[in-house]
Amino acid sequence: MVMSFASMLDTGRGTGVDAISSETLTTMGSVVGGWGMCLVVFAVVSTLGLSVRQRATETALLKSAGATPAQIVRMIAGEAALVSVAAAAAAVAPSYLLGRFLLGLLKDTGQVAGGVAFAFGTIALLVGFGVTVGSAVIAALWTARQATRVSVAVSVIGAATGPVRLTWKRIVPAAVLLIGGLYLGVLTVTAFADKGPDAMPVAGQACILASMGLALLAPGLVRATTALTGRLLHGRGAAGYLTVQHLRRRTGQAASALMPIILFTGIGTGILYLQLIENRAVAATGYLRSNEQQNIQTLNLVVIGMIVVFACIMLINTLVASTTFRRREFAQLRLAGATPAQVLRTVRTEGLVIVATGTVLGVLASAVTVLPYSIVRADRWIPDLPAWVLLAIIAVAVTATLSAALGTAHRMLRTPAVDAMAP
Repeated sequence: MVMSFASMLDTGRGTGVDAISSETLTTMGSVVGGWGMCLVVFAVVSTLGLSVRQRATETALLKSAGATPAQIVRMIAGEAALVSVAAAAAAVAPSYLLGRFLLGLLKDTGQVAGGVAFAFGTIALLVGFGVTVGSAVIAALWTARQATRVSVAVSVIGAATGPVRLTWKRIVPAAVLLIGGLYLGVLTVTAFADKGPDAMPVAGQACILASMGLALLAPGLVRATTALTGRLLHGRGAAGYLTVQHLRRRTGQAASALMPIILFTGIGTGILYLQLIENRAVAATGYLRSNEQQNIQTLNLVVIGMIVVFACIMLINTLVASTTFRRREFAQLRLAGATPAQVLRTVRTEGLVIVATGTVLGVLASAVTVLPYSIVRADRWIPDLPAWVLLAIIAVAVTATLSAALGTAHRMLRTPAVDAMAP
């Protein structure tokens, strides 16, 4: 996604590109691509952090065998660099095809002149490799340093329970993002109150910032959810009891699954309803939608669709990784007397709690976009829009969450419990 948008910058710098086309391509590559890049960095940092934390036992064993913290940090950073380089290289061909598709869309919607030739060059490659490798290495260095600063005993305990504290390193950037989202929402109903569709970019960015801010607070939100639903879940038999224990003891794993759900629901709901509000506003004028407005709508839906799909992929990958890591936990439950059906019910209950929390928080994040823009364009706080869009987004989140978690858990349960306990 990063390289495909960055290729618009390469294309805009080509020879024979007129000023209007160059401006459109630059905007597409820098503004829209910039937001996509933020999500990619967010996903890479989150995934690498989860991966390093899940290796706490391995880190502890290496330290006990005589490895120095510096050696462990270099090892993890080196692995992250190799994997990220391979991933970026594998993305070149799809990025080229996707970049050509984006340029074709811009031409078809009249945003770029038909004679502009597609270019995929230095900028796309530098940005793609730089963002992917840089964010992966930095995330690995940061998390590895944190892991190697504690004792071997604490490392082992951390592997079993996961991080439970919400530190200032999360709270401060989360507060900045949330305040930024609220500020853009207020700006929409004040400075852009009479700007019509020109307020769309401002309002649209609000839900992205708010979603990222809430996602950073995921560990604290998991604990709050567990406290609120604890009594209800305890009354639902073994599955409910095990769910509460997992959410309390493995807050970090649950938070890693909660983050992409918030991003997917918040961004998807906010941007799609933003476009629907604009469509209703145009229809209310009694005039036919112009070609330019139709083109902008098509472009918005395609670009946001790409970002939403990326968030959905991030959700599935995170759930598969976190559920796979629980192979030994599932084996221990089965050796203690739990049946495979009970284990699957526990995973399903956990998934439902996480997805319910994530969708509620995502809807709250989308409100900083939907409500202000509804005031500006429809003169009402609550937009008169169909609920099926929100229900469809929630259905996709629920389906992706449960399918990834239950599918992976079912595969883990195929292995005999005694064999699953082996390292």
